[in-house]
Amino acid sequence: LAELLSREHGKTVPDAIGDIQRGVEVIEFAVGGPHLLKGEYSTGVGTGVDVYSMRQPLGVVAGITPFNFPAMIPLWKAGPALAAGNSFILKPSERDPSVPLRIAELLLEAGLPPGVFNVVNGDKEAVDALLHDERVRAIGFVGSTPIAQYIYETAAANGKRAQCFGGAKNHMIVMPDADLDQVADALIGAGYGSAGERCMAISVAVPVGAATADALAAKLAERVADLKIGPALDATADYGPLVSAEAKARVEHYIQLGVDEGATLLADGRGHTVAGYENGYYLGPTLFDNVTAEMKIYLEEIFGPVLVITRAETYEEALALASDHEYGNGVAIFTRDGDTARDFTARVNVGMVGVNVPIPVPIAYHTFGGWKRSGFGDLNQHGPDAFRFYTKTKTVTSRWPSGTKEGASFVIPTMD
Repeated sequence: LAELLSREHGKTVPDAIGDIQRGVEVIEFAVGGPHLLKGEYSTGVGTGVDVYSMRQPLGVVAGITPFNFPAMIPLWKAGPALAAGNSFILKPSERDPSVPLRIAELLLEAGLPPGVFNVVNGDKEAVDALLHDERVRAIGFVGSTPIAQYIYETAAANGKRAQCFGGAKNHMIVMPDADLDQVADALIGAGYGSAGERCMAISVAVPVGAATADALAAKLAERVADLKIGPALDATADYGPLVSAEAKARVEHYIQLGVDEGATLLADGRGHTVAGYENGYYLGPTLFDNVTAEMKIYLEEIFGPVLVITRAETYEEALALASDHEYGNGVAIFTRDGDTARDFTARVNVGMVGVNVPIPVPIAYHTFGGWKRSGFGDLNQHGPDAFRFYTKTKTVTSRWPSGTKEGASFVIPTMD
C-alpha cells in the first residue's frame, strides 16, 4: 500500500507508511466501538418505569477525502462509520484514487459484504450527487475551506449531518527559553515534510523577542540548505514533488507574492530540479523572514514547502497572532516554562494544541478537528465524536405494570 501510495502521490515511502499507520490506528480504535455505542440506563424513575437509550446507525453515510492523505483520512472516516453499523460511500480525490480502491478490494477479500464499503470516483458531479441523494444521511469532508463551507451548507440544506474540515495556517510559538536546536529541527520536519502538503503543517514560526528570532532564522536557514528533495522511492529524500503542475505553479505564485510584499527571502525553492526528473513538480524549501500579519503569505494557506517567520515582541502578541487568524486548526508552543504552556493551552483560540510537539495530531482515542474557518459542524473526526456523528440516539421509556390491566390515564407521567 505504501509503495502504491508513493508512486501515485509522490510522498516518500516512510511518509506513506505513516499515512497508512495513522489510518490503521483509527481502525484499531473503531474495533472497540461497541463500548462507545452503549447507551444509558435509569431504573425506577417512576413506579415501575425505566428509561434507557440506544445508539443506532444512520444508514448510508459518505466521506469526501483529499489527495494529501489518500489512506489515512478515508480510514479515519470509514472505520467508525462501519463499526457503528452504517454502509459507507467514499469519494476519494481524483488525483490519487488507487489506494482507496485497493483498500476496498482488501475489505472484500477480508469478508466485508459487497455494498457496505463503496468507492465512487469523480469530481464535483460526484460530490453533488451525494449531497442531493436523500438516501445519504451524513457527509464528512476534508479539503479547502471554500469547498468545506459549500459542502456543509448544501448538506445542511438537504437535511444531512455534515462534518467538514477546511484550510489551516498553523503557528508555532517559540518562547525565549526554548531549546532552539530542538525547535529548528521540529520546524524543518513540520514545515517541509510531505512538501508542505499537510493540513497540520507548521507554516508560521512566531519567535518571541528579537534575539530569539535572529537565532532561530539562522538555524533554520542552515538546516534548509541541507534538505534533499527527490523522487518518492528515493530512500535518501526528505520530501518529494508536489502533487501536480497546478499545485507547483500556485506555490511559486505565493513565493513571488511574498517577495513583492516585502518579506525577506532567506531561501528560494523555485528553480529546483531533480536529475532525471527535470519536468517533475519539485520545489525546494522556501523560507521567509520579517513576514507581517497583513501579508497574504501570512494570511492565506499556501500548501507547499514554504515556512514564514513572523516576529513577535511579547508572549501576548504571539498568542494574539495565533488566536486572531481566521484559521484555527492546529498550533504549537515550544517553551520550558509550565505556567506559560498552561496559560497558552487554556487561552489560545485554536482546536488542537501541541506543547513542545510540532504537529499536534491526537491519537485515535481523542477527537481531531479545528476551529473557526478550519471546521464546519459540531462533531470532529475519530475519537468519541466519530461514533456520535455516525449514530442517532433513541430513548425508550418503559413500564411493566403488575396485575390486571389499568385504566386510561390522562396525566403526564411524573417521578412520584
